[in-house]
Formats: sequence, C-alpha cells, structure tokens
Amino acid sequence: MIQSVHGLPVLFAGLLLTGAASAAPPSKTPVPAATPVPAQAPCTAPEYRQFDFWLGDWDISSPDGKPAGSNKVVGILNGCAIQENWTGAKGAHGTSLNLYDSATRRWHQTWVDDSGGLLVLDGEFRDGNMVLAGRRPSQKTRGTVLTHRITWTSLPGERVRQLWEASPNDGRTWQTVFDGTYTKHK
Repeated sequence: MIQSVHGLPVLFAGLLLTGAASAAPPSKTPVPAATPVPAQAPCTAPEYRQFDFWLGDWDISSPDGKPAGSNKVVGILNGCAIQENWTGAKGAHGTSLNLYDSATRRWHQTWVDDSGGLLVLDGEFRDGNMVLAGRRPSQKTRGTVLTHRITWTSLPGERVRQLWEASPNDGRTWQTVFDGTYTKHK
C-alpha cells in the first residue's frame, strides 16, 4: 500500500514540493557579502611590550663597577617572545626565552646555560619592575630546594638593573646570586 499526504502518494507530493521550491523566482534583493573581521595580529596587546625595556646589546657591570659580561636581548617570533644571549666575563654562556602568556596573564622565562643549568621562572610586571620567580633543587647542596627571584628594573640613561636572589627557606631570607647593571652598548 502506498502512503499518502493529503490524498497524494508520498512520491508525488515530494515532486510537487521540489518543483514548487525550484520554480520560485530569484530574489531581486542582493544578499550582502559578509564583512570580514580583521584578525588582530598576535602579541600586540600592551602586556607583550612590558619587558621591551630589556631589549638591546648590553655591557653588564657588577656593583663595584667591574665587567660582569655582555648580553644581547632581542625580540623574536614577530614580537611574541624575547631571547636573551648571555656571555659572562669569564666566558660562561647562557640563553633564555621569555614570553607573556595571555591565558595565565603571567610572564615566563626558561633559562639554560653551558654548565647544564636550567631555571624556569614565572611572574609579572609590577610597580615598574619585571619580577620572575621559580623553585628548583640546589645544584650545590643536595636535598635543598631553592626559590629563585630575579627582578629587572629600568633605570635612567638606558640602563637596567638585574637582581637575582635565592632563598633556601621559602623566601624568609634571601641571598644575592647576581647584581648587575646593564648599560646599552654603544
């Protein structure tokens, strides 16, 4: 038995509906094209520029004025990251990658050096300073976990101070690991 819709066989009713739809006159009103929304270039928010004061070729001196090394700090990956290339006065080398993570709203640094050292830090730009911190086992004292805190401060005259401190007791006391003043290489 053939099913029917309003007294017409289903197959015949379908053909009528299809024919009716295709027989409709074309619309005379043009359909507006979708306006493309320009994609915002990645890494252009102001937060990505917070550490730009550290970019440059630098000569570094210790608090007593003696040479401590040199550093070339460059923006890479279309301004999405900062790469540091350190050479110590005694020939040590190290490099770091620095990135603002918009998902966590924090800065991150991964430092590696030619002694096999690794330091992973995160933090934020606050009160005019970039402050990054992280924890890792001491390379010198077995069983001790150190908290590292590095603070970069922009100074007048195209200079930057980098103060690296470490704490063996979760920040109750701090010892200076490195205190250097960066001066733009001329």
